[in-house]
Parts: sequence; C-alpha cells; structure tokens
Amino acid sequence: MTDDGGRQHRQLLQLRYGKAEMSQTLITAGRVLTGPRGRHVMDGAVLTEGADIVAAGARAEVEPLAHGVSQRYALPDATVLPGLIDAHVHLVFDASKDPVAVLDAHSDTTLLAAMEERALRFVRSGVTTVRDLGDRGRLTLRLREAITAARLPGPRIVAATTPLTAKGGHCWFLGGEVEGESEIRDLVRRNAELGADVIKVMATGGGLTRGGPATWQAQFTAPEIRAAVREAHRAGLPVAAHAHGTEGIVAAVMAGVDTIEHCTWMNRKGLGLREDVLDAIVAKGIRVCPTVSPNWRMLPMFFGAERAAAMFDQVRTMAEHGARLIAGTDAGVQRAGCDGLAQSLGFYQHLGIEPDRVIDMATTEAADALGIADHVGQLAAGYRADLIAVDGDPLRDVAVLGNVRLVMANGRMVDHE
Repeated sequence: MTDDGGRQHRQLLQLRYGKAEMSQTLITAGRVLTGPRGRHVMDGAVLTEGADIVAAGARAEVEPLAHGVSQRYALPDATVLPGLIDAHVHLVFDASKDPVAVLDAHSDTTLLAAMEERALRFVRSGVTTVRDLGDRGRLTLRLREAITAARLPGPRIVAATTPLTAKGGHCWFLGGEVEGESEIRDLVRRNAELGADVIKVMATGGGLTRGGPATWQAQFTAPEIRAAVREAHRAGLPVAAHAHGTEGIVAAVMAGVDTIEHCTWMNRKGLGLREDVLDAIVAKGIRVCPTVSPNWRMLPMFFGAERAAAMFDQVRTMAEHGARLIAGTDAGVQRAGCDGLAQSLGFYQHLGIEPDRVIDMATTEAADALGIADHVGQLAAGYRADLIAVDGDPLRDVAVLGNVRLVMANGRMVDHE
C-alpha cells in the first residue's frame, strides 16, 4: 500500500476501537519484553491507564510514574510481552472435522453465539488481536462491534468480511462469488463501505470446498486480482490473497497484494517453490502467512513424511531468503482450535528460526502487516494496553507462550481460567 493508503487504513482502524475506563494498572515482572528483536529489560514494569500504556521498561523507572493505581500485579518469575496476534483465523468455523457442514446447519444467530465463545477462548490464550479472513453474512462486524463496546470480552478483530471467490470457487458458500473485474470492484467497494478492515481474495482453490477447484488451481488472473487491489487501496485497505498454488501466487505477486496466505507452492504434480517469485515477494515487501496448524507435528501422518518434510523445507527457505513471515493458524478449519497459536509458533523454532524472530512474527511483524503497528505489537508509551504474562522465558523457548498467567486486552484484564 502507499503511505497515504496505509495512514488512511490506520485511521479507519483507530476510529473503530473505543477506550477503556480510565484507571491505572501497574504490572511488575522478572522480565519485560518490549520488542522487537528480543528487546527486553530484567526486573521490569508496565504501567497502563485506561486503554493505553503509560510506560514500559525498568521497574525503577516506571514505578515512580504510577499514581492512583487501582490494580497491582507482581509477577517476579514471569515474562510480560505484547499480546499475541493471530493473523489468519475464521471465527465462523468451529474446527470440527467438517466445519462447512456445521456452518450450513446453523442460523446466523447460532453462529454468532458460537463466535462469541471462540473470541473468548482466543483472548484467554493470550491472543489479543485476530485478523478474520472470511465469514458469512459479515458476522465478524457484529462481533467486532460488541467487543469494541466492551459488551463482550475478546480480541481486537481486523475483519475481511466476505471473501472474493470465483463462481463455484473456494468458499463460495460465504457469499462472495464474483466474475469479471466489474463484479470484483463492486464487492470490494461493498465490503469497504460496510466496514471491512482488509480485503480477502481467493486466488486459488482450497481443500475446505468440496467439488470446487483443486487446491493448486488459480481462480483469478493477475489483472482481476489487480482490480481488487486497486479498489481496496483506493479505500485505504490492504489485500490478503489465499494462494496455495504457484500459479495463483504468481498472479497475486504480479497484482501487488499485501499478504499471501498459505503460500504452499503447489502445482499439479506436487510442490515447487520458485525462487524468482520468492525474490519478488521479498523485494516488494509482501508478507507471507504460512498458516501453520497447532497440530503441525501430525502433518507427516496426513501427507506422508517426505511431502511433509518438503513443506517444512519451503517455509524454512522462505525465512532464510528474507521473506517477512507473520503468524497465523487458520483457526476454525479442521482441527485448528482457537487456543493453538503458541503451539503453532513452535513450528518455526523447530525450523531453526530464533525465538525472538518468532515472537516478532506474532507481534511487531504481524501488527505492521495488519496496518496497526503504530499502536499495537509493542510495549511502549502510547501503545494500546494489549499484553500478556507467561511463566518462563519465551526468548529461550516459545513453547512457554502457552503458560499464560495474565491477559490484558484493550486495557481490561481478562479472566483466562
């Protein structure tokens, strides 16, 4: 996106989120990870007031700034860090063996009630922001409104609403079938006018859609995706492209999308990462969200050891090549629950990526990709009071991110039991 478009997007997001009741909270901890790149202090503290961070750093410097503190938390054996961001979720799906059948069987009212429960599970697990990349009937906007108004606990929601897909294409049942550039532009405009924060384009098929295009098949041409990108950027919104197949990845890169989801480099015969295309992804600063399942250790059972190893190697290659990866779980699809981000992050450490970089993928890098990095993703004065405390040191092992002791979202403490 252009600088002007990025600023417009951030302004739109900021207008949608209210402020918590003004009161101070002081949290002291053995370690405070302010970020990025593993930046931290020992014997640290974070002071919040309402929905904002007043100060974060050494306890000796932060504590004297406190006045009229209503809540104090002393966590000498814990690490405090920014709230985590899951950059690819689907709150409308239930993570069952057949989430589409469950979706079809229930009314919007029933689905919304279930989405409220999932939102609570997300935030209790330490995820204070999610990017929802496709729903039915724009239910995420209703849920976002309730959470913003503090009627419900939950994470900040960056919503795509209705994803664009081809006629009979991947996730056609979510209501976003389009054909031709005119219909593409019309749906982008409609989503933007109704309050979408991001535009989702299904550049290829996907396994969730029975009878649809093969996962590796492209659904749109580069000019068609470019029409969506131009219309979205005109409205100040980024574009996320679902792209498993190499042909669809190429089209998305040519069209200038902002993030590529999955990016599994599939073709008719198997897998085939193209380094020339990867070079373009890196050069253009396109973020890649590999959507790693919390159950990634089971992938060899589903795909076979050789194919799973090849899939792992592709993500490692992208990371080593300089691609800017962000963390997402595809929560809601089969066996991907709402509390699995910490397990998912273990995949990247397994590949040899340093823990501080992995944490950035779920905080600063993700916030930047979502257009909210000027107020989310770090612990610093003026940032939103989204933070978590975990037992142990995540700079040594990201698995401890699953040991949540405390969660604050938008300045409000969350009951995470």
